[in-house]
Amino acid sequence: QVQLVESGGGLVQAGGSLRLSCAASNTFFSFNPMGWYRQAPGKQRDLVATITSGGTTNYADSVRGRFTISRDNAKKEVDLQMKSLKPEDTAVYYCSGHRAGMDYWGKGTLVTVSS
Repeated sequence: QVQLVESGGGLVQAGGSLRLSCAASNTFFSFNPMGWYRQAPGKQRDLVATITSGGTTNYADSVRGRFTISRDNAKKEVDLQMKSLKPEDTAVYYCSGHRAGMDYWGKGTLVTVSS
């Protein structure tokens, strides 16, 4: 059974930082790429960042330079370090893994950035 479990969301003031983690347990090495997406209220789910098994990263223009995606093979986790957060970063953040033509999703973690 595929399970992606996010953690690390919460409330932070503008300019602050948060670190999200996604644990993929025994399915971690089957995913390529893995990534983070977000969905703000009333909006579609958008790409935040992805990382391949080889470590190649891709970022949305809106977060490039502020967010960093990384993967820890030992912990079987993909993390998203978020800095200089803005109110417009407020959203539910979802971890995603791509495998065999399908995308798998976690349940999401809420990030709220207050002004």
